[in-house]
Amino acid sequence: MAAGAASPRERYRSQVRAEIKARAWEQIATAGASGLSLNAIAKELGMSGPALYRYFGGRDDLITELVRDAYRSLADTFRAAADAGSGLPGLAGALRRWALEDPQRYFLVYGTPVPGYQAPADTTAIAQEIMAALLDACAAEEPQAASPDALETHLADHRQWAGDHTAPPHVLRRALAFWTRMHGMLSLELAGHFTGMGFDPELLFTAEVEGLTGGR
Repeated sequence: MAAGAASPRERYRSQVRAEIKARAWEQIATAGASGLSLNAIAKELGMSGPALYRYFGGRDDLITELVRDAYRSLADTFRAAADAGSGLPGLAGALRRWALEDPQRYFLVYGTPVPGYQAPADTTAIAQEIMAALLDACAAEEPQAASPDALETHLADHRQWAGDHTAPPHVLRRALAFWTRMHGMLSLELAGHFTGMGFDPELLFTAEVEGLTGGR
């Protein structure tokens, strides 16, 4: 066997884990993450409950894998958008396309927290990669104001959410405004709150991005 090549046993284990995660996403799509049942997944796959627990130690372990995969997917999406040099509008468009592609994946990481679940520290680290890309884009586009406002003064000493990024307070403020408004619109759209209102959500999203970036 070539160095670094997976053994048949390892390949089989990876395949089964992928199948378990695929069934988990199907469950989440119909019942939400709080309704995730490893025993039900085992039954669908023709396995016993104890057999499935050889691949995931419990519900929280499985949710962690799904959260980790979701964050990694968005981090890679943001990195590609940043590499394309399209700035904040490019990141906004990438975020919306990612969310619409799989709403349940979006809601798992940005929706209502799963009762009793606490994500481990490494998932937070991946989330900070996403925020770092946003902070970099904001730093490239936002001029410094003549004097800090109340929020900027507050953020100078309350910046844990930005990780080790060295962005100054006015950039932190810009990133928070962008992040909260984009997610506010996406959460409303994906939850169906715009249905029946008679307007195009994409045009609203684009207009909000333009307003935030000085496009209009």
